[in-house]
Amino acid sequence: MAVRLFEGKDHAAVYLQYRVAPQKLINRIISYMEKKTPKQFNLAVDVGCGSGQGTIHLSPYFTKVVGTDISAAQLEMAQTNSSPPNVSYRQCPAEEQPFASGEVDLVTAMTAAHWFDRKRFLQEADRVLRPGGCLALLSYTMDMELEYGDVSSKLNDICKEFYTALLPFRNPYLGSSSLKIYSDMFDSCSYPDKEWNDCLRLSKTLPLSGYIGMVETFSSYQILKQKDPIEAERLSNDIRSKLLSAMQVSSPDTEVSVVIKYFYWLARKP
Repeated sequence: MAVRLFEGKDHAAVYLQYRVAPQKLINRIISYMEKKTPKQFNLAVDVGCGSGQGTIHLSPYFTKVVGTDISAAQLEMAQTNSSPPNVSYRQCPAEEQPFASGEVDLVTAMTAAHWFDRKRFLQEADRVLRPGGCLALLSYTMDMELEYGDVSSKLNDICKEFYTALLPFRNPYLGSSSLKIYSDMFDSCSYPDKEWNDCLRLSKTLPLSGYIGMVETFSSYQILKQKDPIEAERLSNDIRSKLLSAMQVSSPDTEVSVVIKYFYWLARKP
C-alpha cells in the first residue's frame, strides 16, 4: 500500500456515514462481465473496500464477495453495517491479496486505487484473476455540484470556494489529477479487451449536511483537520452558512441534489 490513510476510528465512522456507493456503476460492471459469461459468478474482491458501501452491492451477482482493506478501523465499521451472508472482509494490503492465482472473477477498487502502489496492484490483480475475469477501477472528481431550485449556480460558486481552500492540503502522491492516475493505469493495462469512460454524472439526493459530511471525508479535509482543527471547523461552518443563505433556508437537513462525476475503466483478462 503506497499511502495509508482513513485509518482513524473517527474518520472511519464518518466514512461509513457519508460516503455513497454507485449502484449504477455496479450495474455497468456486471453488464460488461455478462457480455462474455452470462451467469452467476463465483468470487468478487473489492480492494480498498473501506466501510463496505460498494462491497455489499456486489452480493446479488456473486456466490462470495470479499472486501479487503489495510485499515482495521475501516473494516470494523464495515462489519457494523448490515451485510448479506455471502459478504465477508479481510485485512491486507492492496498489493498482497489472500487468494490463489486464477481464483477471482472480479477485482474492483472503488475510489481507492489512487492510493495503491499502482504497478504492484495491477500485477496482483492479474495474478488472482481467472482467464476472462474482470478488473474494474472507478473513482470521481472532487468537484461535486449541487442542484437546488434556481440557485444552483450560486451554490456551485460556493462549493468551488470549499474545494479551493482544500487544494493546498491535497496529498502529493495524488499529483494534480486523480483522473490522470486512472488514465495512466488504463494505458499500462495490457489486456486488449478494455474500455475507458471519463465522465458519468450521477445524482443523489442528500441533506445539505450530508454533502458537507462527504467533503469532510476527503483526505485533504482530514489533513487540514489534523493540522488545524479549529480552521477546519471554521471552513465547514462558513461554507454551510453561505450555502444555507443562498438557498434561503435555515436547516442543514434541507435536501439537495448532489451531482458526482465518476470516471471508470473496465478490462477483461485474456
